[in-house]
Amino acid sequence: MNFRKGSRDEPEINLIPFIDVLLVVLIFVMMSSTLSPLAALQIQLPQASADPLRVSAREVTLSISKDGHYSINKVPVPDRRVDTLSAAMTQASVGQPDTVVIIHADAQATHQSVLTVMEAARRSGLAQISFATQTGAK
Repeated sequence: MNFRKGSRDEPEINLIPFIDVLLVVLIFVMMSSTLSPLAALQIQLPQASADPLRVSAREVTLSISKDGHYSINKVPVPDRRVDTLSAAMTQASVGQPDTVVIIHADAQATHQSVLTVMEAARRSGLAQISFATQTGAK
């Protein structure tokens, strides 16, 4: 007893937008996967020969404590002013301009303390500055 007349319409699935989206995703994956091996490039770095290390005639060791106190060649400097440091560095270097200033700064020392030492070295005519470090425990 089928009282309905007519045909049943089957739902239609349109695959064209689905294929378009998959194509865009495929292109994106292909482009991003070609950029990832950049870190694995095999390159040869240029080689250069360095000058042998020069043995300096004099070294001035300047230590900076974490609270900003200075000492030159293990002799405490009474003042924190640039002029006082400059005079002490000139005296320690005995007026030799090739003297190397080695700065031993505490890790907690302020940036200003190190800059004060560098300014004092500049005023003393000492252009060669080196920073001492230590290796950390592994």
